[in-house]
This record gives sequence, C-alpha cells and structure tokens, in this order.
Amino acid sequence: MARPYIPSLDLIEPAARGETWAVARLISRAEAGTPEVREAIGEIYRRAGKAHVVGITGVPGSGKSTMVSKLVRKLLDAGERVAVVAIDPSSPYSGGSILGDRIRMSDLVLDPNVFIRSMATRGAVGGMAHAALDVVDILDLAGFDRIIIETVGVGQDEVEIAKASHTTVVVSAPGLGDEIQAIKAGILEIADLHVVSKCDRSDANRTLTDLKTMLKDGLGSALTRGWLPPVIGTSSYDDQGFEELISGFGKHLAHLDGPAGAARREQISVFRLKKAAEALLLERLRRHPAFEPEGRRVAARQTDPYAAASGIVKQFSMEKPHV
Repeated sequence: MARPYIPSLDLIEPAARGETWAVARLISRAEAGTPEVREAIGEIYRRAGKAHVVGITGVPGSGKSTMVSKLVRKLLDAGERVAVVAIDPSSPYSGGSILGDRIRMSDLVLDPNVFIRSMATRGAVGGMAHAALDVVDILDLAGFDRIIIETVGVGQDEVEIAKASHTTVVVSAPGLGDEIQAIKAGILEIADLHVVSKCDRSDANRTLTDLKTMLKDGLGSALTRGWLPPVIGTSSYDDQGFEELISGFGKHLAHLDGPAGAARREQISVFRLKKAAEALLLERLRRHPAFEPEGRRVAARQTDPYAAASGIVKQFSMEKPHV
C-alpha cells in the first residue's frame, strides 16, 4: 500500500534523522519544482551548511564515474557518510535522467552510508539541473559529510559547477587531446584540483606534465587566486592517487577558512539566487496564456517568432506575479 501524502514540512524531521524515504520524497518534490515544497526547502536551507560539497566534471571519456565510485569507497572506508548527485543527460522521450551513473555505482547502493541520486538536466544550461542545490541542502540536512556533484561532462558549459561547489575537481585523461584542446574546453580554469585519471597508462606522465606547466604559466582563473591547484594522478585500476586526492580536499578546505572561503560562499549564494529566480520566472512564463494564440499567428506567417516572443515577454514583465 502506498504511503499517504505527507506535507513537505512534516518530512523535515525524519529527513534530518537520515530516514531515506523522507529524503527521497523531498528530493523528488524539489526536482519536480512542486510549489508546496518551497517553504520546506527554505527551512532546510537555514539548517544546512555543514557538508563539504565537491563538484566533479571533465570531458566525456575521462573516467569520471569510475573515479567517483572508487573515491566514494575510499571516503566510506575513512568513516564518512557520502552522497552523490549525478547530473545525467535528459532522456529525449521522458525528460528524466538516463541513470548511467547509478548503474555504474551499483556496488555502492546497498551501503547505508551512501545515497546516490541521478538528476536530469532537463535542458538546464551549464550542465546543472535547476534543483541540484536544493538537493544538496536536503542531503546536508540528512547528515552526509561529503556531497559530490558529478556533472554531465559536455565541454564549455561545465563552468557552472565552479559556482555551486566548495571544491571543484576537473578530471582529464591521457590521450584526450593536447593542452590547447583542454583550454578550449572551457574547464581548465575552473579547477581547484586537477585529476588525471587512468594513470596506469604509459602516456599519463605527459598529460600530468602539460597540466603542471600550464598552471605554472598562470593559466588559472580568478576563482583560484591565492591557491595553486594541485595536479593529482589517479588510477582506478591500480588503486593509486586517491589518498592524495582526499588530502587535497582537506588542504583546499583549510584554504577556504580564510577570505577565499567567504568569497566562495557569496559566489554560491548569488548562483543559488539566480537559479531560484530563473526557475520561478520560467514557471510563470510557461503558463502565459499568449503562447497559443501567438503560436497560431506565427504558424500563419502573420508575425515572426522573435517579434511574437518579444511581445509576450513585454506583457509578462508588466504583469504582477501570482505566487
């Protein structure tokens, strides 16, 4: 028998006790954008802020998911509770996530100290689902020590992860291209830590050397000012480099204890505010009654899409919001 509907505010305390069913329900409502959940999300936000949020990105084929699976196992062995939010591409049919990361991490799902959730991008620009940070707060409330956001890995749109995490890890792999291609991908400069995966391969040393040279030449970002991102080689096959990576997390957190941390928290807050405003505006805009009649006018070639859209936006901006 299905559980009766429980108001989102009443789910907060069981979620805070780490009860998986309550955590999952809150996440599902946050991801669906259910208006009823917003007051609960506000209360959860005020109680969250304890977990270390790690963003992991990199180009496709760099071995992110395999590396994350191994990293989670190492963190569990160290006594941590770990959550993974895997931002998957959306299914072109259902709009839901394809769930590739949960399939690859199937050996972890039975551990009571792990929570893995796939989220669809649902067309979100920048590789981040709109509700990703709401989900992070829910998992923070539930007592997870480390929350990993793994993004899709689609090149230059990945920069948003640097605005949403305390520590950003960019994963590269030997043989995926030279240093110029790495810069073009738009992700080199967002890293707090660089990881070169698959370092059991013979060509790994060249990739490690190239990254270190670029960083010494000053090709980092203003986001990392005062912090020289380390370049860490890992191998999931040989079980190498993960202790150094976890140590790198600790060192970066220590760096964030100073002024850099305050700036990073402000950056995350501004990003969060923009995402919330974007979600609310899109929700209102999608319900606008002018779309169908204007769509008929566009179909009849009586106007063009840009002129019609401009008129709808002008009407929209003059209306009072109905929340």
